[in-house]
Amino acid sequence: MSFKRQLISNGNPMEEIVGFSRAVRVGPYISVGGTAPVGPDGKTVGIGDVYAQTRQCFEIIKAALEQAGSGLHDIVRTRVILTDIDNWKQAIEARKEYCRDTRPVDTIMAINRFVNPEWLVEIEVDAVVAD
Repeated sequence: MSFKRQLISNGNPMEEIVGFSRAVRVGPYISVGGTAPVGPDGKTVGIGDVYAQTRQCFEIIKAALEQAGSGLHDIVRTRVILTDIDNWKQAIEARKEYCRDTRPVDTIMAINRFVNPEWLVEIEVDAVVAD
């Protein structure tokens, strides 16, 4: 069985420079890469506010899934990546707003820092489009 590969872009100029996509859909499977809390102006949203940054990440993810012919209802896995694990409750409170009904599996982890030190969180998701 052969599946078509669909690359999803949100217009980030780094996609072309670095060679990545916001999301990739292959058949019914969609992976959305590490999504940072960046606004349409390219600036960090919610500086110092993990809750606001997590919401921004999910808004970007929602748009990418919709562009791929899917939606939040198809998410099967989330990865919440934080710079401070003590902020996990704020991030999960925001995540619940987007994932409460579908209840995907979840991983919460911490790293030292992101490329932009203003970012406190990045989110990755995987989705499967149900027939």
